[in-house]
Amino acid sequence: MHTDRGVTAPNVVLLCVDEWRGDALSSAGHPHVETPHLDELARGGVRFSRAYSATPTCVPARVALFTGQSQEAHGRVGYEEGVPFDVAHPVTLQGEFRRAGYQTQAIGKMHVWPERSRSGFDDVILHDGFLHHVRRNRRQEFASFDDYVPWLRRQPGMTMDADYFDHGIDCNSVVARPWDKPESTHPTQWVGTMTTEWLHRRDPTRPFFLYLSFHRPHPPYDPPQWAFDQYLALPPYERTLGDWEDDWDEFRKDGDHKAAIGDLPDKVVHRARAGYYGLMAQIDLQINRIRETLVDFGVLDDTIIAFTSDHGEMMGDHRMFRKAVPYEGSAHVPLIIADTATRDDTSRGAVVDHVVELRDVMPTLLDLAGLPIPEGADGVSLAPAMRGDLTPPRDWLHGEHAYWNQSLQWVTDGRVKYVWGSAKGVEQLFDLTRDPGELRNLARLPEHSELRDLWRGRLVEALTGREEGFVTDGDLVTGRPVVTMLAPVRERLAGSR
Repeated sequence: MHTDRGVTAPNVVLLCVDEWRGDALSSAGHPHVETPHLDELARGGVRFSRAYSATPTCVPARVALFTGQSQEAHGRVGYEEGVPFDVAHPVTLQGEFRRAGYQTQAIGKMHVWPERSRSGFDDVILHDGFLHHVRRNRRQEFASFDDYVPWLRRQPGMTMDADYFDHGIDCNSVVARPWDKPESTHPTQWVGTMTTEWLHRRDPTRPFFLYLSFHRPHPPYDPPQWAFDQYLALPPYERTLGDWEDDWDEFRKDGDHKAAIGDLPDKVVHRARAGYYGLMAQIDLQINRIRETLVDFGVLDDTIIAFTSDHGEMMGDHRMFRKAVPYEGSAHVPLIIADTATRDDTSRGAVVDHVVELRDVMPTLLDLAGLPIPEGADGVSLAPAMRGDLTPPRDWLHGEHAYWNQSLQWVTDGRVKYVWGSAKGVEQLFDLTRDPGELRNLARLPEHSELRDLWRGRLVEALTGREEGFVTDGDLVTGRPVVTMLAPVRERLAGSR
């Protein structure tokens, strides 16, 4: 098989992690996190410093990643389980590679429904992490929805009822402790092991698209002991608060270890941070393991590698935890793409500061592989930027998420961000260049009213015509009912019944 550039079709590996903040790379200047192997990947490719997840929770973010579509196009504007993925989103990145003759394989987290839906992959080796409704409804019949637990129970020294939940840490909790079993049995290590086994079994006559999806550093914060200890020795955590957090006081749950917003003891957050960063250290090593395995099989030089996350993690910023909110800890994600397989003029070690998002990954990887981009994708190929084209793919980005009984709306160019809460009309404006921690709300200051009105107008532009009625006569309207799925996808699902 050949691309339209006259070279052998490249292999493509998409590494996706869960809940990894965009600033948590040593190559991005993080003061504590050490990611030497991801830094090496960035030195061999391009790091996009202003990449975002426009709908920053697992389900809608992965829809954007797989479909190459904005939330306006794919219709998922909140978190909703139990939606038949293949019906709602029939055109996918993996499906396009498969149509082009690629062998397509997923290993790790998919977070689609039904859980065993392949959604364009030839095969899926599945571990979605702790899914409460599935465990409850299937009564722990893991083989029907998970490949990791049956594998775990076959390992030496494991019992027939061994479980990743034996240590009792919740998958949405800040409670942290080291992994309670041999490191080789950790879900992160399992992805690397399954990748090696799959490379032995792959079809050597076809190029491959390999989606490697790590459940971590999403909670539970349970890295191996060495990784936990490495970050437990950090300076004590000190909370940082801006001048606006009281905007969301009605949602605070102080002392709740699973709260989205609320005060917790600094020592608890310190341990959570050690667990979170420790999981990153473990993933970084497994990425190196996978990369060296590609060398062993003689395919690294023919392989495009991309690394990103579905969303970030607030990790105590503004006394917030988890994701779904518009702030940098939640919505800013890492994105590295290394293309050594198709073009000699691809940049090496470049940092591109265009505002980009997860929907751009699909068209970029298809473009790099010399394949057509499907019509429905409204993401933009970043291949030109990887070859030195300084033209931004967009001037600004619109993001949103149904959360806290309202729609949290935001627009940004990576330098300025405007936030609007649909329930009561909360307005926030941040200068991300001077105030990357989003500590000072400029929307309240008369001297910034012109800038606020400019960005408010951009959100009005993005929301005009939306079914919720967020805009009337050119003004934002508060108190409107919100949905998690827009009408086109609801109609598609209804038509399939």
